[in-house]
Amino acid sequence: MTSIPRAGRREWIGFGVLMLPLLLVSMDVSVLYFAVPFISAELRPTGTEQLWIFDIYGFVLAGLLITMGALGDRIGRRRLLLCGAVAFGAASLLAAYADSAGTLIAARAVLGVGGATLMPSTLALIRNMFHDEKQRGTAIAIWTATLTGGIAIGPVLSGILLEHFWWGSIFLINLPAMVLLLLLAPVLVPEFRNPAAGRFDVLSSVLSLAALLPVIYGVKELAREGWAGGPALSIVVGLLVAVVFVRRQRRVAYPMVDLALLRRRAVGGALGINLVAMFAMVGFAIFTTQHLQSVLGFSPLRAALWSLVPSVVVGGIAPVAAALARRIDRAYLIGAGFVLAAAGFVVLTRVPVDDGLVTLLVGATVYAAGLVAVMSLVTELVLGAAPPERAGVASALTESSSELGGALGMAVLGSVGNAVYRREVVDGLPGGLPADAGAAARETLAGALSVAADLPGGVAAAVRHAAVAAFTDGLHLAAATAGVLMLLAGILTVATLRGTRTTETPTSTPDPELTPTP
Repeated sequence: MTSIPRAGRREWIGFGVLMLPLLLVSMDVSVLYFAVPFISAELRPTGTEQLWIFDIYGFVLAGLLITMGALGDRIGRRRLLLCGAVAFGAASLLAAYADSAGTLIAARAVLGVGGATLMPSTLALIRNMFHDEKQRGTAIAIWTATLTGGIAIGPVLSGILLEHFWWGSIFLINLPAMVLLLLLAPVLVPEFRNPAAGRFDVLSSVLSLAALLPVIYGVKELAREGWAGGPALSIVVGLLVAVVFVRRQRRVAYPMVDLALLRRRAVGGALGINLVAMFAMVGFAIFTTQHLQSVLGFSPLRAALWSLVPSVVVGGIAPVAAALARRIDRAYLIGAGFVLAAAGFVVLTRVPVDDGLVTLLVGATVYAAGLVAVMSLVTELVLGAAPPERAGVASALTESSSELGGALGMAVLGSVGNAVYRREVVDGLPGGLPADAGAAARETLAGALSVAADLPGGVAAAVRHAAVAAFTDGLHLAAATAGVLMLLAGILTVATLRGTRTTETPTSTPDPELTPTP
Protein backbone atom coordinates (compact mmCIF):
# COMPACT_ATOMS: atom_id res chain seq x y z
CA MET A 1 0.00 0.00 0.00
CA THR A 2 1.43 3.38 -1.03
CA SER A 3 2.00 5.69 1.90
CA ILE A 4 0.51 9.18 1.79
CA PRO A 5 3.29 11.80 1.50
CA ARG A 6 3.71 14.24 4.37
CA ALA A 7 4.42 17.91 3.96
CA GLY A 8 7.83 19.18 4.96
CA ARG A 9 9.34 22.51 5.97
CA ARG A 10 9.03 23.95 2.46
CA GLU A 11 5.27 23.29 2.34
CA TRP A 12 4.73 24.84 5.75
CA ILE A 13 6.68 27.96 4.82
CA GLY A 14 4.67 28.16 1.60
CA PHE A 15 1.51 27.81 3.67
CA GLY A 16 2.61 30.80 5.75
CA VAL A 17 2.95 32.80 2.54
CA LEU A 18 -0.62 31.84 1.58
CA MET A 19 -1.95 33.31 4.81
CA LEU A 20 -0.93 36.82 3.69
CA PRO A 21 -3.59 37.23 1.00
CA LEU A 22 -6.21 35.44 3.08
CA LEU A 23 -5.72 37.85 5.98
CA LEU A 24 -5.97 40.90 3.74
CA VAL A 25 -9.00 39.69 1.77
CA SER A 26 -10.88 38.95 5.00
CA MET A 27 -9.87 42.33 6.46
CA ASP A 28 -11.17 44.18 3.40
CA VAL A 29 -14.68 42.94 4.23
CA SER A 30 -14.74 45.13 7.36
CA VAL A 31 -11.93 47.68 6.98
CA LEU A 32 -14.25 50.46 5.73
CA TYR A 33 -16.32 50.61 8.93
CA PHE A 34 -14.56 53.68 10.41
CA ALA A 35 -13.50 55.31 7.14
CA VAL A 36 -16.99 56.26 5.93
CA PRO A 37 -17.09 59.75 7.54
CA PHE A 38 -13.67 60.61 6.07
CA ILE A 39 -14.56 59.27 2.62
CA SER A 40 -17.90 61.10 2.70
CA ALA A 41 -16.23 64.39 3.64
CA GLU A 42 -13.71 64.20 0.79
CA LEU A 43 -15.50 62.40 -2.04
CA ARG A 44 -19.07 63.48 -1.17
CA PRO A 45 -20.82 60.31 -2.42
CA THR A 46 -24.59 60.19 -2.72
CA GLY A 47 -26.47 57.80 -0.42
CA THR A 48 -26.62 55.21 -3.20
CA GLU A 49 -22.93 55.60 -4.02
CA GLN A 50 -22.02 55.16 -0.33
CA LEU A 51 -23.95 51.89 -0.19
CA TRP A 52 -22.17 50.64 -3.30
CA ILE A 53 -18.77 51.59 -1.86
CA PHE A 54 -19.57 49.19 0.97
CA ASP A 55 -21.37 46.44 -0.93
CA ILE A 56 -19.69 46.12 -4.32
CA TYR A 57 -16.66 44.29 -2.89
CA GLY A 58 -18.71 41.53 -1.28
CA PHE A 59 -21.08 41.21 -4.24
CA VAL A 60 -18.32 40.80 -6.82
CA LEU A 61 -16.32 38.45 -4.59
CA ALA A 62 -19.33 36.21 -3.90
CA GLY A 63 -20.47 36.19 -7.51
CA LEU A 64 -17.08 35.16 -8.94
CA LEU A 65 -15.99 32.53 -6.40
CA ILE A 66 -17.22 29.51 -8.37
CA THR A 67 -15.90 30.92 -11.64
CA MET A 68 -12.45 31.55 -10.18
CA GLY A 69 -12.35 28.17 -8.46
CA ALA A 70 -13.06 26.43 -11.77
CA LEU A 71 -10.57 28.65 -13.60
CA GLY A 72 -7.85 27.80 -11.09
CA ASP A 73 -8.45 24.09 -11.64
CA ARG A 74 -7.74 24.67 -15.33
CA ILE A 75 -4.93 27.23 -15.56
CA GLY A 76 -3.21 26.42 -12.27
CA ARG A 77 -4.02 27.53 -8.74
CA ARG A 78 -0.74 29.29 -8.11
CA ARG A 79 -0.97 31.12 -11.43
CA LEU A 80 -4.47 32.32 -10.54
CA LEU A 81 -3.23 33.34 -7.08
CA LEU A 82 -0.49 35.49 -8.59
CA CYS A 83 -2.88 37.08 -11.08
CA GLY A 84 -5.22 37.87 -8.20
CA ALA A 85 -2.35 39.41 -6.23
CA VAL A 86 -1.55 41.77 -9.11
CA ALA A 87 -5.22 42.77 -9.44
CA PHE A 88 -5.64 43.18 -5.68
CA GLY A 89 -2.51 45.31 -5.36
CA ALA A 90 -3.36 47.54 -8.35
CA ALA A 91 -6.94 48.02 -7.12
CA SER A 92 -5.69 48.86 -3.62
CA LEU A 93 -3.47 51.60 -5.08
CA LEU A 94 -6.37 52.95 -7.16
CA ALA A 95 -8.69 52.93 -4.13
CA ALA A 96 -6.17 54.72 -1.91
CA TYR A 97 -5.88 57.65 -4.31
CA ALA A 98 -9.45 57.67 -5.66
CA ASP A 99 -10.63 61.21 -6.37
CA SER A 100 -14.31 60.42 -6.83
CA ALA A 101 -16.93 58.04 -5.50
CA GLY A 102 -17.19 56.35 -8.91
CA THR A 103 -13.46 55.63 -8.97
CA LEU A 104 -13.59 54.17 -5.46
CA ILE A 105 -16.56 51.96 -6.38
CA ALA A 106 -14.69 50.71 -9.46
CA ALA A 107 -11.57 50.04 -7.38
CA ARG A 108 -13.59 48.13 -4.79
CA ALA A 109 -15.12 46.05 -7.60
CA VAL A 110 -11.66 45.10 -8.87
CA LEU A 111 -10.67 44.30 -5.28
CA GLY A 112 -13.61 41.90 -5.26
CA VAL A 113 -12.31 40.26 -8.43
CA GLY A 114 -8.90 39.87 -6.83
CA GLY A 115 -10.42 38.54 -3.63
CA ALA A 116 -12.42 35.97 -5.57
CA THR A 117 -9.18 34.60 -7.02
CA LEU A 118 -7.23 34.67 -3.76
CA MET A 119 -9.64 32.97 -1.35
CA PRO A 120 -10.40 29.70 -3.20
CA SER A 121 -6.80 29.52 -4.44
CA THR A 122 -5.37 29.52 -0.92
CA LEU A 123 -7.77 26.82 0.25
CA ALA A 124 -7.34 24.67 -2.86
CA LEU A 125 -3.54 24.86 -2.59
CA ILE A 126 -3.77 23.65 1.00
CA ARG A 127 -5.63 20.58 -0.28
CA ASN A 128 -2.83 19.88 -2.74
CA MET A 129 0.10 20.68 -0.43
CA PHE A 130 -1.13 18.65 2.55
CA HIS A 131 -2.19 15.11 1.62
CA ASP A 132 -1.74 13.79 5.16
CA GLU A 133 -5.08 14.11 6.96
CA LYS A 134 -3.54 15.22 10.27
CA GLN A 135 -1.42 17.92 8.66
CA ARG A 136 -4.28 19.09 6.46
CA GLY A 137 -6.55 19.40 9.49
CA THR A 138 -3.98 21.59 11.25
CA ALA A 139 -3.50 23.77 8.15
CA ILE A 140 -7.24 24.26 7.68
CA ALA A 141 -7.65 25.12 11.36
CA ILE A 142 -5.03 27.87 10.96
CA TRP A 143 -6.73 28.97 7.72
CA THR A 144 -10.07 29.30 9.54
CA ALA A 145 -8.51 31.24 12.43
CA THR A 146 -6.79 33.59 9.98
CA LEU A 147 -10.03 34.21 8.09
CA THR A 148 -12.11 34.99 11.18
CA GLY A 149 -9.26 36.95 12.75
CA GLY A 150 -8.91 39.15 9.67
CA ILE A 151 -12.59 40.07 9.76
CA ALA A 152 -12.26 41.01 13.46
CA ILE A 153 -8.98 42.91 13.06
CA GLY A 154 -10.15 44.96 10.07
CA PRO A 155 -12.16 47.60 11.99
CA VAL A 156 -9.50 47.93 14.69
CA LEU A 157 -6.65 48.42 12.22
CA SER A 158 -8.83 50.85 10.28
CA GLY A 159 -9.48 52.91 13.41
CA ILE A 160 -5.78 53.05 14.33
CA LEU A 161 -4.69 54.07 10.82
CA LEU A 162 -7.36 56.77 10.57
CA GLU A 163 -6.14 58.35 13.77
CA HIS A 164 -2.71 58.97 12.21
CA PHE A 165 -3.11 58.94 8.41
CA TRP A 166 -5.61 59.79 5.67
CA TRP A 167 -8.36 57.35 4.71
CA GLY A 168 -6.45 55.92 1.74
CA SER A 169 -3.96 54.31 4.12
CA ILE A 170 -6.42 51.51 4.87
CA PHE A 171 -5.93 50.33 1.30
CA LEU A 172 -2.18 50.91 1.04
CA ILE A 173 -1.49 48.34 3.77
CA ASN A 174 -2.36 45.69 1.16
CA LEU A 175 0.60 46.54 -1.07
CA PRO A 176 3.56 45.19 0.95
CA ALA A 177 1.81 41.85 1.48
CA MET A 178 0.96 41.53 -2.22
CA VAL A 179 4.57 42.29 -3.18
CA LEU A 180 5.79 39.62 -0.75
CA LEU A 181 3.30 37.15 -2.18
CA LEU A 182 4.46 37.83 -5.74
CA LEU A 183 8.10 37.36 -4.73
CA LEU A 184 7.76 34.30 -2.48
CA ALA A 185 4.89 32.26 -3.94
CA PRO A 186 6.74 31.24 -7.16
CA VAL A 187 9.58 29.87 -5.01
CA LEU A 188 7.70 28.34 -2.07
CA VAL A 189 4.23 27.40 -3.36
CA PRO A 190 3.98 24.53 -5.90
CA GLU A 191 1.66 24.70 -8.87
CA PHE A 192 -1.35 22.38 -9.27
CA ARG A 193 -4.01 22.08 -11.91
CA ASN A 194 -6.44 19.47 -13.18
CA PRO A 195 -5.09 18.11 -16.48
CA ALA A 196 -8.48 16.57 -17.29
CA ALA A 197 -10.55 19.70 -16.60
CA GLY A 198 -11.21 20.48 -20.27
CA ARG A 199 -11.99 23.85 -21.75
CA PHE A 200 -13.42 26.63 -19.59
CA ASP A 201 -17.21 27.04 -20.04
CA VAL A 202 -17.81 30.79 -20.35
CA LEU A 203 -21.61 30.44 -20.43
CA SER A 204 -21.60 28.46 -17.16
CA SER A 205 -19.47 31.21 -15.63
CA VAL A 206 -22.00 33.86 -16.67
CA LEU A 207 -24.88 31.75 -15.35
CA SER A 208 -23.19 31.22 -11.97
CA LEU A 209 -22.66 34.96 -11.64
CA ALA A 210 -26.25 35.69 -12.73
CA ALA A 211 -27.54 33.18 -10.16
CA LEU A 212 -25.50 34.17 -7.10
CA LEU A 213 -25.50 37.96 -7.42
CA PRO A 214 -29.28 38.53 -7.54
CA VAL A 215 -29.87 36.14 -4.63
CA ILE A 216 -27.23 37.70 -2.38
CA TYR A 217 -28.25 41.24 -3.40
CA GLY A 218 -31.92 40.53 -2.73
CA VAL A 219 -31.29 38.92 0.64
CA LYS A 220 -29.06 41.80 1.79
CA GLU A 221 -31.57 44.40 0.65
CA LEU A 222 -34.38 42.63 2.52
CA ALA A 223 -32.19 42.59 5.61
CA ARG A 224 -31.45 46.31 5.28
CA GLU A 225 -34.78 47.74 4.13
CA GLY A 226 -37.37 45.11 5.08
CA TRP A 227 -39.84 43.45 2.73
CA ALA A 228 -39.95 44.93 -0.76
CA GLY A 229 -40.98 43.63 -4.15
CA GLY A 230 -37.73 44.48 -5.94
CA PRO A 231 -35.35 42.45 -3.71
CA ALA A 232 -37.83 39.55 -3.59
CA LEU A 233 -38.01 39.51 -7.39
CA SER A 234 -34.22 39.60 -7.53
CA ILE A 235 -34.06 36.44 -5.39
CA VAL A 236 -36.61 34.66 -7.58
CA VAL A 237 -34.67 35.58 -10.75
CA GLY A 238 -31.43 34.34 -9.21
CA LEU A 239 -33.00 31.03 -8.22
CA LEU A 240 -34.43 30.53 -11.72
CA VAL A 241 -31.01 31.17 -13.25
CA ALA A 242 -29.54 28.71 -10.74
CA VAL A 243 -31.88 26.04 -12.10
CA VAL A 244 -30.63 26.78 -15.62
CA PHE A 245 -27.02 26.60 -14.36
CA VAL A 246 -27.57 23.18 -12.76
CA ARG A 247 -29.26 21.84 -15.90
CA ARG A 248 -26.30 22.97 -17.98
CA GLN A 249 -23.83 21.28 -15.61
CA ARG A 250 -25.63 18.00 -16.27
CA ARG A 251 -25.26 18.33 -20.05
CA VAL A 252 -21.85 19.85 -20.79
CA ALA A 253 -18.79 17.66 -21.28
CA TYR A 254 -16.63 19.67 -18.87
CA PRO A 255 -18.89 21.13 -16.15
CA MET A 256 -17.70 23.87 -13.81
CA VAL A 257 -19.32 22.07 -10.87
CA ASP A 258 -19.33 18.28 -10.70
CA LEU A 259 -22.85 17.53 -9.43
CA ALA A 260 -21.74 14.04 -8.42
CA LEU A 261 -19.40 15.73 -5.96
CA LEU A 262 -22.30 17.60 -4.36
CA ARG A 263 -24.23 14.35 -3.96
CA ARG A 264 -21.56 13.03 -1.59
CA ARG A 265 -22.68 13.37 2.02
CA ALA A 266 -19.29 14.69 3.03
CA VAL A 267 -19.55 17.52 0.50
CA GLY A 268 -23.20 18.43 -0.03
CA GLY A 269 -24.15 17.89 3.62
CA ALA A 270 -21.09 19.74 4.88
CA LEU A 271 -21.79 22.75 2.64
CA GLY A 272 -25.30 22.98 4.10
CA ILE A 273 -23.86 22.82 7.61
CA ASN A 274 -21.37 25.56 6.76
CA LEU A 275 -24.23 27.74 5.52
CA VAL A 276 -26.09 27.29 8.83
CA ALA A 277 -22.97 28.12 10.86
CA MET A 278 -22.36 31.33 8.91
CA PHE A 279 -26.07 32.15 9.19
CA ALA A 280 -25.70 32.37 12.95
CA MET A 281 -22.19 33.83 13.07
CA VAL A 282 -22.79 36.74 10.70
CA GLY A 283 -26.49 37.16 11.38
CA PHE A 284 -26.04 37.87 15.06
CA ALA A 285 -22.95 40.09 14.70
CA ILE A 286 -25.08 43.17 14.00
CA PHE A 287 -26.77 42.81 17.40
CA THR A 288 -23.42 42.67 19.19
CA THR A 289 -22.16 45.74 17.33
CA GLN A 290 -25.33 47.73 17.99
CA HIS A 291 -25.34 46.83 21.67
CA LEU A 292 -21.74 47.96 22.12
CA GLN A 293 -22.18 51.24 20.24
CA SER A 294 -25.83 52.25 20.71
CA VAL A 295 -26.76 50.70 24.06
CA LEU A 296 -23.43 51.00 25.89
CA GLY A 297 -22.42 54.17 24.05
CA PHE A 298 -18.93 53.02 23.07
CA SER A 299 -17.03 54.83 20.33
CA PRO A 300 -16.55 52.80 17.13
CA LEU A 301 -12.89 52.08 17.95
CA ARG A 302 -13.65 51.11 21.54
CA ALA A 303 -16.49 48.87 20.36
CA ALA A 304 -14.17 47.23 17.82
CA LEU A 305 -11.55 46.58 20.51
CA TRP A 306 -14.12 44.98 22.82
CA SER A 307 -15.41 42.90 19.92
CA LEU A 308 -11.93 41.38 19.62
CA VAL A 309 -12.33 39.65 23.00
CA PRO A 310 -14.21 36.62 21.60
CA SER A 311 -11.70 36.33 18.73
CA VAL A 312 -8.74 36.25 21.13
CA VAL A 313 -10.37 33.60 23.32
CA VAL A 314 -11.53 31.31 20.50
CA GLY A 315 -8.31 31.56 18.48
CA GLY A 316 -7.16 28.13 19.64
CA ILE A 317 -10.48 26.36 19.15
CA ALA A 318 -9.94 25.34 15.52
CA PRO A 319 -6.60 23.54 16.17
CA VAL A 320 -8.13 21.74 19.17
CA ALA A 321 -11.09 20.62 17.05
CA ALA A 322 -8.70 19.40 14.35
CA ALA A 323 -6.73 17.38 16.92
CA LEU A 324 -9.90 15.81 18.35
CA ALA A 325 -11.07 14.89 14.85
CA ARG A 326 -8.25 12.34 14.65
CA ARG A 327 -9.86 10.34 17.48
CA ILE A 328 -13.58 11.21 17.34
CA ASP A 329 -16.07 11.05 14.49
CA ARG A 330 -16.31 14.56 12.99
CA ALA A 331 -20.10 14.39 12.98
CA TYR A 332 -20.13 14.22 16.79
CA LEU A 333 -17.61 17.05 17.06
CA ILE A 334 -19.58 19.26 14.68
CA GLY A 335 -22.75 18.43 16.61
CA ALA A 336 -20.99 19.35 19.86
CA GLY A 337 -19.89 22.63 18.27
CA PHE A 338 -23.49 23.46 17.44
CA VAL A 339 -24.56 22.60 21.01
CA LEU A 340 -21.83 24.86 22.37
CA ALA A 341 -23.03 27.64 20.06
CA ALA A 342 -26.59 27.08 21.29
CA ALA A 343 -25.36 27.49 24.88
CA GLY A 344 -23.78 30.81 23.91
CA PHE A 345 -27.05 32.02 22.44
CA VAL A 346 -28.87 30.97 25.63
CA VAL A 347 -26.48 33.23 27.56
CA LEU A 348 -27.31 36.06 25.17
CA THR A 349 -31.03 35.74 25.96
CA ARG A 350 -30.07 36.96 29.46
CA VAL A 351 -28.37 40.21 28.39
CA PRO A 352 -29.85 42.91 30.67
CA VAL A 353 -31.22 46.22 29.46
CA ASP A 354 -29.07 48.54 31.55
CA ASP A 355 -25.52 47.27 30.90
CA GLY A 356 -24.78 43.70 29.91
CA LEU A 357 -21.18 44.01 28.65
CA VAL A 358 -19.95 40.92 30.50
CA THR A 359 -23.00 38.81 29.58
CA LEU A 360 -22.73 39.92 25.95
CA LEU A 361 -19.03 39.06 25.69
CA VAL A 362 -19.42 35.70 27.45
CA GLY A 363 -22.30 34.69 25.19
CA ALA A 364 -20.51 35.88 22.05
CA THR A 365 -17.33 34.04 23.05
CA VAL A 366 -19.15 30.77 23.68
CA TYR A 367 -21.17 30.78 20.45
CA ALA A 368 -18.17 31.91 18.41
CA ALA A 369 -16.08 29.08 19.85
CA GLY A 370 -18.67 26.52 18.83
CA LEU A 371 -19.16 27.92 15.33
CA VAL A 372 -15.44 28.35 14.59
CA ALA A 373 -14.96 24.68 15.45
CA VAL A 374 -17.87 23.76 13.16
CA MET A 375 -16.55 25.80 10.23
CA SER A 376 -13.03 24.45 10.56
CA LEU A 377 -14.19 20.83 10.66
CA VAL A 378 -16.64 21.33 7.80
CA THR A 379 -13.99 22.92 5.59
CA GLU A 380 -11.63 20.03 6.30
CA LEU A 381 -14.40 17.53 5.53
CA VAL A 382 -15.25 19.13 2.16
CA LEU A 383 -11.65 19.41 1.02
CA GLY A 384 -10.75 15.93 2.24
CA ALA A 385 -13.70 14.36 0.45
CA ALA A 386 -13.14 16.26 -2.81
CA PRO A 387 -10.59 14.82 -5.25
CA PRO A 388 -7.42 16.96 -5.30
CA GLU A 389 -8.01 17.91 -8.94
CA ARG A 390 -11.37 19.47 -7.99
CA ALA A 391 -10.09 21.32 -4.92
CA GLY A 392 -10.56 24.71 -6.58
CA VAL A 393 -14.29 24.29 -7.15
CA ALA A 394 -14.73 22.60 -3.74
CA SER A 395 -13.06 25.60 -2.08
CA ALA A 396 -15.19 28.03 -4.06
CA LEU A 397 -18.39 26.19 -3.11
CA THR A 398 -17.39 26.37 0.55
CA GLU A 399 -16.83 30.13 0.32
CA SER A 400 -20.07 30.61 -1.63
CA SER A 401 -22.05 28.79 1.05
CA SER A 402 -20.44 31.09 3.62
CA GLU A 403 -21.44 34.22 1.70
CA LEU A 404 -25.01 33.03 1.21
CA GLY A 405 -25.32 31.89 4.83
CA GLY A 406 -24.11 35.25 6.12
CA ALA A 407 -26.57 37.14 3.93
CA LEU A 408 -29.46 34.91 5.02
CA GLY A 409 -28.48 35.30 8.67
CA MET A 410 -28.55 39.09 8.47
CA ALA A 411 -31.92 38.97 6.72
CA VAL A 412 -33.67 36.46 8.98
CA LEU A 413 -32.24 37.29 12.39
CA GLY A 414 -32.28 41.01 11.56
CA SER A 415 -35.95 40.76 10.62
CA VAL A 416 -36.74 38.95 13.86
CA GLY A 417 -35.04 41.66 15.90
CA ASN A 418 -36.66 44.50 13.92
CA ALA A 419 -40.14 42.98 14.22
CA VAL A 420 -39.83 42.73 18.01
CA TYR A 421 -38.39 46.25 18.25
CA ARG A 422 -41.19 47.84 16.25
CA ARG A 423 -43.85 46.02 18.26
CA GLU A 424 -42.37 46.63 21.71
CA VAL A 425 -41.15 50.22 21.39
CA VAL A 426 -44.68 51.56 20.77
CA ASP A 427 -45.81 50.73 24.33
CA GLY A 428 -42.79 52.42 25.94
CA LEU A 429 -42.61 55.73 24.07
CA PRO A 430 -43.98 58.75 25.99
CA GLY A 431 -47.06 60.48 24.65
CA GLY A 432 -46.97 63.84 22.93
CA LEU A 433 -44.01 63.16 20.62
CA PRO A 434 -44.14 64.97 17.26
CA ALA A 435 -45.37 62.67 14.49
CA ASP A 436 -42.08 62.60 12.61
CA ALA A 437 -40.08 62.02 15.80
CA GLY A 438 -42.38 59.17 16.85
CA ALA A 439 -42.12 57.57 13.42
CA ALA A 440 -38.31 57.71 13.48
CA ALA A 441 -38.18 56.29 17.01
CA ARG A 442 -40.46 53.40 16.05
CA GLU A 443 -38.35 52.50 13.00
CA THR A 444 -34.89 51.72 14.46
CA LEU A 445 -32.82 52.03 17.62
CA ALA A 446 -30.51 54.50 15.89
CA GLY A 447 -33.51 56.61 14.89
CA ALA A 448 -34.83 56.63 18.47
CA LEU A 449 -31.46 57.69 19.90
CA SER A 450 -31.22 60.47 17.32
CA VAL A 451 -34.69 61.67 18.30
CA ALA A 452 -33.82 61.51 22.01
CA ALA A 453 -30.75 63.71 21.46
CA ASP A 454 -33.05 66.63 20.48
CA LEU A 455 -35.56 66.24 23.32
CA PRO A 456 -35.62 67.63 26.89
CA GLY A 457 -33.99 65.52 29.63
CA GLY A 458 -36.93 63.56 31.06
CA VAL A 459 -38.60 62.87 27.73
CA ALA A 460 -35.24 61.97 26.14
CA ALA A 461 -34.54 59.45 28.90
CA ALA A 462 -37.96 57.86 28.43
CA VAL A 463 -37.48 57.54 24.66
CA ARG A 464 -34.02 56.10 25.10
CA HIS A 465 -35.14 53.58 27.73
CA ALA A 466 -38.09 52.44 25.60
CA ALA A 467 -35.87 52.00 22.53
CA VAL A 468 -33.09 50.15 24.37
CA ALA A 469 -35.59 47.86 26.11
CA ALA A 470 -37.28 47.06 22.79
CA PHE A 471 -33.94 46.44 21.08
CA THR A 472 -32.86 44.14 23.91
CA ASP A 473 -36.10 42.17 23.61
CA GLY A 474 -35.38 41.79 19.90
CA LEU A 475 -31.83 40.64 20.67
CA HIS A 476 -33.20 38.05 23.09
CA LEU A 477 -35.63 36.59 20.53
CA ALA A 478 -32.98 36.59 17.78
CA ALA A 479 -30.61 34.74 20.14
CA ALA A 480 -33.31 32.23 21.04
CA THR A 481 -34.08 31.68 17.35
CA ALA A 482 -30.41 31.11 16.58
CA GLY A 483 -30.06 28.81 19.58
CA VAL A 484 -32.95 26.58 18.49
CA LEU A 485 -31.51 26.45 14.97
CA MET A 486 -28.11 25.43 16.37
CA LEU A 487 -29.64 22.53 18.31
CA LEU A 488 -31.54 21.34 15.24
CA ALA A 489 -28.38 21.62 13.13
CA GLY A 490 -26.44 19.59 15.69
CA ILE A 491 -29.01 16.79 15.67
CA LEU A 492 -29.20 16.79 11.86
CA THR A 493 -25.40 16.72 11.56
CA VAL A 494 -25.03 13.62 13.70
CA ALA A 495 -27.90 11.91 11.89
CA THR A 496 -26.61 12.60 8.36
CA LEU A 497 -22.81 12.76 8.59
CA ARG A 498 -22.09 10.06 11.18
CA GLY A 499 -19.40 7.75 9.87
CA THR A 500 -18.42 10.07 7.03
CA ARG A 501 -14.68 10.24 6.50
CA THR A 502 -12.28 12.18 4.36
CA THR A 503 -10.52 10.07 1.76
CA GLU A 504 -7.16 10.58 0.11
CA THR A 505 -7.38 9.89 -3.60
CA PRO A 506 -4.28 11.46 -5.14
CA THR A 507 -5.45 11.42 -8.74
CA SER A 508 -3.55 14.53 -9.72
CA THR A 509 0.08 15.43 -9.42
CA PRO A 510 2.00 18.69 -9.60
CA ASP A 511 2.47 19.91 -13.13
CA PRO A 512 6.16 19.38 -13.86
CA GLU A 513 6.29 22.39 -16.15
CA LEU A 514 4.98 24.73 -13.47
CA THR A 515 6.27 23.28 -10.22
CA PRO A 516 9.53 24.96 -9.12
CA THR A 517 12.53 22.76 -8.55
CA PRO A 518 13.26 22.39 -4.81
